[in-house]
Amino acid sequence: MNFSALIRPGDTIMWGQSHAEPVTLMRALVEARHRIGRVRLFLGIGLSDVLAPEHADAFDFLAYCGSGANRRLARAGVLDILPAHYSQLPQLVRSATLRVDVVMLQVSPPDALGRYSLGLAREYLVEALNSARTIIGEVTPGVPWTHGGPYLRATDFDLLVESDAPLADTPASTPGPVETAIGKHVASLVEDGATLQTGIGAIPDAVLAQLMDRRDLGVHTGSIGDGIAALCEAGVVTNARKAIDAGVSVGGVIIGSARVREFAHRNPAVELRGTEYTHDATVLRHLDRFVAINSAVEVDLSGQVNAEVAAGTYVGAVGGVGDFLRAAQASRGGVPIIAMPSMAGRHSRIVAQLSGPTTIARSDACVIVTEYGVADLRGLSLAQRVSRMIDVAHPDHRERLEREARDASLRVVVPR
Repeated sequence: MNFSALIRPGDTIMWGQSHAEPVTLMRALVEARHRIGRVRLFLGIGLSDVLAPEHADAFDFLAYCGSGANRRLARAGVLDILPAHYSQLPQLVRSATLRVDVVMLQVSPPDALGRYSLGLAREYLVEALNSARTIIGEVTPGVPWTHGGPYLRATDFDLLVESDAPLADTPASTPGPVETAIGKHVASLVEDGATLQTGIGAIPDAVLAQLMDRRDLGVHTGSIGDGIAALCEAGVVTNARKAIDAGVSVGGVIIGSARVREFAHRNPAVELRGTEYTHDATVLRHLDRFVAINSAVEVDLSGQVNAEVAAGTYVGAVGGVGDFLRAAQASRGGVPIIAMPSMAGRHSRIVAQLSGPTTIARSDACVIVTEYGVADLRGLSLAQRVSRMIDVAHPDHRERLEREARDASLRVVVPR
């Protein structure tokens, strides 16, 4: 594959994340990197093992997150991070603050009208398509033809290749006792008619599994996976009560197994949209009973949230957590939730002082959920928050946390 006429030294290259990675094009880029010259790669969640730290000999790695395969780049010290809210990414691309010269896409086979769908991801790719000099496409069998646009014709591509790379599967996880307990606590906060936003992983899967008895739930989220597909197929998610996009589940990316891909294929009740729609405050403000369910690395006793760094390594993201939590805080009947196990190995995830950056300030008070219960910090004073947070910490750490709170001159008051 000859990239020399399409990619120039100094270019920034962007592609879809997770299951939307164009693996065939990525492998060809790695093989041709010394012939092309040094370029910058903008990465989302890494799923494949194509990129490795030694490729920093020709690539500058920039990402909004340290998730998935990006983690080994971060640990090797070759990953730079863009700590921006997800909602800011389209404007950064549009203004060329985050310049995108080349977009490499994984696309579905064309429909009867010759239109290629972006398949498994829209997100920031929508804005990048409007800004990039060069568009390279990889047609991958098994990628669903999804609604939401934009759709591309063969003439829109500077290079279009066929791929035989198999699609990776990430099926919904089987929750253990901790995840099940968290799922039940979070589910208790979800009313009939609520609109859900969830992240990816064991905790969101556990929450969704507990919602089979709800009615008329809606979906407006970043990622759509097997758990959401299951709720739609069971008739739990109807989107009937949403003030916008009634009858349609809206997301930015599909992450999961063949089940969710088959569910989304040519399904007009599922639409993937760009980040400028999925994460925009002016869109989200129309959603009543918006329940945002996100996770974190750790939360301190005052409610500050670190969703980015663990043990000195960048493992998470600023991402959409702030966008969605603030939307839920502003929503009529909304619930901004941070759900996480109380422990990471032997260490408490509820801490007296954060060990990493403050992704969510304590002024954006959330509902913190662990396997030990629910700490609704909204409207509580600092002293009241300390008591609530200790109550949902692991019992083995509560006495120490109370002592550390007093050492830090934090009062402990039981909320009324």
